[in-house]
Amino acid sequence: MKYPNLHSWEVTPEEAIQLQKELQKKISLKKSLNKIKKVAGADVSYYQNKMIAGVIIFEFPNLKVIERQSFISPVNFPYIPGLLTFREGPILLEAFKRIKNEPDIILFDGQGIAHPRRMGMATHLGLFLDKPTIGCAKSKLSGNYKTLGEEKGSYSLLREGKEIIGAVIRTRKKVKPVFISPGNKIDLHNSIEIVLKCTDKYKLPVPVREAHLFVNQLKSELITNIAAD
Repeated sequence: MKYPNLHSWEVTPEEAIQLQKELQKKISLKKSLNKIKKVAGADVSYYQNKMIAGVIIFEFPNLKVIERQSFISPVNFPYIPGLLTFREGPILLEAFKRIKNEPDIILFDGQGIAHPRRMGMATHLGLFLDKPTIGCAKSKLSGNYKTLGEEKGSYSLLREGKEIIGAVIRTRKKVKPVFISPGNKIDLHNSIEIVLKCTDKYKLPVPVREAHLFVNQLKSELITNIAAD
């Protein structure tokens, strides 16, 4: 994997939007892997002016945890909808630098191409990591969809105009759906299939859920350490 420097992301919001538009032409929505042996989940938590990034590597398909890595950094970019990668992306890449077990595919707590400029977290970092990536979001950022069934596995395509940008999937019966979109180097069909294979009794797929729990655990430890000082 190749990674940009943490400080190379210091751009204005206007420059960030222009960069997203320039990167669009590099997106690949074709399946690029045949066998998955390891899958990663990634997420970020916040405490005061700090961000805590966590990456967990799992065996696939049994989803046994084989590695955890993290990184803590000050917040260096404002919260602006549609530009979250410029806030959280650098610290996530720093956490990925520490990984010893390279994943075959990565699930992010965020959007893939279901983004106004098709450049959500999973897509943007998928380009940098040169890996198949999937965005698994708890809410919609872009697009519209029709009502979906209540059964697990039911889904409705997420569209913006005539373009299909993702799917809204029921991962648990009668529980609010998740918003799935391919990030990079994967198509929508395989994104849906992999997310469902990674989902057990909870709403979020295991890699995303465990990454979320991991960063919140790190946040609690950080708060305890600060209080002790």
